[in-house]
Amino acid sequence: MVQTKKQKYLFLAFCLVPTFILFAIFTLYPLFSGLYFSFFSWSGSAAAREFIGIDNYIRLFNDGIIPRTILHDYFLVITKVFGIMVLAMYFAVAIMQMKIKEAPFYRIIFFFPNIMSVVVIGILWTFIYNPSMGLINSGLEAVGLEQLARPWLGSETWALPAIVLPSIWAGIGLFMLMLMGGIGTISKSYYEAAELDGANEWQQFWKVTVPLLWPQIKVAVLYIVITTLNGSFIIVQIMTGGGPNNSTHVMGSYLYQQAFQQYNFGYGATIGVMILVLSLLTVFLLQKLMKREKVQY
Repeated sequence: MVQTKKQKYLFLAFCLVPTFILFAIFTLYPLFSGLYFSFFSWSGSAAAREFIGIDNYIRLFNDGIIPRTILHDYFLVITKVFGIMVLAMYFAVAIMQMKIKEAPFYRIIFFFPNIMSVVVIGILWTFIYNPSMGLINSGLEAVGLEQLARPWLGSETWALPAIVLPSIWAGIGLFMLMLMGGIGTISKSYYEAAELDGANEWQQFWKVTVPLLWPQIKVAVLYIVITTLNGSFIIVQIMTGGGPNNSTHVMGSYLYQQAFQQYNFGYGATIGVMILVLSLLTVFLLQKLMKREKVQY
C-alpha cells in the first residue's frame, strides 16, 4: 500500500514537474523579469543599468499616448467580440440546424484563415487596402462609388477600423467550430418541446440555444479579449506600425516601439506591466459579469 502510494506521487511528479519547469521558464521568469526591469533605465543591450525607482511609472501616467493606446485596444476588444461572436454564432447555427450537405466544406473554408499566420494576414490585407491597386478601392470604382475610395491605412479616421476587419475575418472559423461542437451536444428534444409551447425559431435561439451554449460563449469571449489585449500589436505593427500619427497604436505596439525601436527597454517593461494589470482586471470583471447559474440538461 505504501509502495503504491509512493509510486502514485512519483508518477504525478513525473507529469507535473516538467510542465512546471516550462511554465517557470517561459511565463514566470519573463513576468518577474519585466517587473524587475521596469524599475531601471536600460537600453536593452548595454551591460549597465541605472536604477530609477518608480520614474518609469511616473512617466507612464504622464505619457499622452498611453490613454490613446488603451482606448484603441478596448475598441478592438469590443468590435472583435461582437463581430466574431455574432458571425460565428450565425454560421454555426445555420450550418448545424439547416443541415447543409456542404457543411464539411464550409468548415474548412471558414477555418482556413486560422491556419494562416498573422504576418501573412496582415500583408494580405495591406494589399487589399492599397489605395491605388487594392481590391476595396478597385471594387468601389468598378461599381461607380469611387467617391467612397480612401487611403484606408493612411487615414487617421479609418486606419483603426480597417484593422478590425481582418481581425474578425481571421477569428470567425475557430469560434464557429467551437459553437458548432456545443450545438451538437444539445438534445433535439428541447427544440421540440419549445416548438410545442409555441416558440418560433428566434425564441428557440434565445431561450434554448444561447443558455445551453453559454459555457462555450463565455470561453470564446474571454479568449478573444485576452488575445486582443496581448496580441493585437502584431497585426498593427505589420499593417500600420502604429501610424498615421499614433492613430492605431495599441499598448503592445507602443511597447515594441519604446523597447526595440527607441531602446527604452525599462519603459517598455513598464508598459508590459500595465498590459498585464489591465488584462487581469478585464478578465476578472468579465468573469463576474458573465457568471450564470449552471444549466442542467
